[in-house]
This record gives sequence, structure tokens and C-alpha cells, in this order.
Amino acid sequence: MTDSPAPSRTERRALADLLAEVGPDAPTCCEGWRARDLAAHVVLRDRRPDAAPGFVVGGRLGAWTDRAMAGAAQRDFAALVADVRSGPPGWVPTAWPVVDRLLNTTEMVIHHEDVRRAQPGWSPRELDRAVQDQLWSAVPLLARSNAAGVDGGLLARRTDLPGGTSVRRLRSGSPMTTVAGEPLEVLLWVSGRQDVARVEVTGG
Repeated sequence: MTDSPAPSRTERRALADLLAEVGPDAPTCCEGWRARDLAAHVVLRDRRPDAAPGFVVGGRLGAWTDRAMAGAAQRDFAALVADVRSGPPGWVPTAWPVVDRLLNTTEMVIHHEDVRRAQPGWSPRELDRAVQDQLWSAVPLLARSNAAGVDGGLLARRTDLPGGTSVRRLRSGSPMTTVAGEPLEVLLWVSGRQDVARVEVTGG
């Protein structure tokens, strides 16, 4: 009996399949990005460690990353999608299984949804409980880095557990806002995708 493929890998393949299906000019949920731009971002993150800091800190490093991404986006789209599908080369730490699981699962799930939910007629999909558990563990980190545009305190409430809920305090303060939903939906909300996240927001 073989182990099931890691969610980071299955989501990566699904993202590549969808990019190939919708084409380079399809919209995404990332403001200002078409499918070509999102593919270039993933490829840069996978294959250009020198450009990675610019995704976070901006400034001169951000300008360097922007130039690198603009160059990548000019490549043949089919080649970009092939690189998205194959992932980082073996010498990059994010290709190592443990690091891949920790860093790429959330990234691939979110960007898959960025493309899915920008297309007409999309609907939420069901994820395995183990994947939802992993996404739930990532919610606090994304909430800290993005702040979700909320003043005061922030609670996340997970609603998909049989027989109960799980609550995480993401930020202390007043007034307190509570965002409730399945882990994927809460993750999308705290990462700035409020327009497409299927959550219930109360308080604030």
C-alpha cells in the first residue's frame, strides 16, 4: 500500500491543470494579476530564491522581485505552466518533503482558489479533513502577516468539526471581530480574499 500524494503536490497539479484550461489572460483573485502573472509568481517562488524576499519586505528587494516577475511573465505560457506543475528543483529547500508540506500546501491551495474563484460559476469544494486541519494550523500566521484589514481583536472559529467548533484568538483588542467558517474559507478571508471567502463575520 502506497501513501497518498501530499496535498501540496495534488494542489499544485490541480493549479497547473486549471491554468492550462483557463489560459494566460484569465482573471484571478489577486488584484492586478491575470493567470500569466500568478503562474510567474509561483515559478519565481519555486525557482528564484533571490527573488523571494521581495514578496515580503518590498522596497528595493520588492523592485527586484517585480522585475524578475515581469520577465518571467513574458515567457511562453505553456512553459510557465509546465514549471508550475514540476515544482522547485531538488536543490531548493521547498522541494524537500517536510518543507514542501509546511510551506507549499497553503500556497498551492490559496493560489488554486485564486484562479478557481475568479471564474464564472465557481462553487466551494470539499477538502479532506487532514487538509483542512493543516490549513487551520496556518490561519494564525497568515492573520499576523495580513491583519485582514480589521481593527481591534480577531477570533477565528472553525465550523466544520463534528459535534463542536474550534476557536483561535488571532489578535487581542477591542472591538472583537469573529470570522467563522471552514478552515479554507477562514484562511482565504485572513489572507485578504474577503470577497470570495464563504465565512460569517460578526462583531467589530
